[in-house]
Amino acid sequence: MAAKLNHLAKMELNKKNMLDAGRICDRFPRVSGIVIHMTYYQRRPGSVFMERTVNFYPSGYAYFNMRCMAKGCENGGFDLSPVIKGLVGDGKRTGKGFLSCHGAEEGHASVSYRISISYFQGGRSAHNSARPGRRQAARQPVPR
Repeated sequence: MAAKLNHLAKMELNKKNMLDAGRICDRFPRVSGIVIHMTYYQRRPGSVFMERTVNFYPSGYAYFNMRCMAKGCENGGFDLSPVIKGLVGDGKRTGKGFLSCHGAEEGHASVSYRISISYFQGGRSAHNSARPGRRQAARQPVPR
């Protein structure tokens, strides 16, 4: 029962943190998308634990604290918020680096990351091929 209460408390804290972070469209209005590719390591950089890619959209929360995947890690994780804030503030499209878990046990896990950021262009997403002011050609009925 105590484990269930502990899990519920962690879920509530996570929800509060996400709400406090706000939405990406509010914090970073120019950003149309963020992709974070991470490689998790255990103990030393040569031992790959897993690879993970996380996509963030403007409607999502600007909460970039990735939890540590090491078994038994309490209150650890990798906070990419300052990295993303710096990249967006400088108008950069990519960034990469290396972080160690900030959990209780030092040196038990680390992550290398690559971040790609897409920006809106002229009020539209950079991935949207339609140009402002242009109409799509209407479909014409096929003569029989």
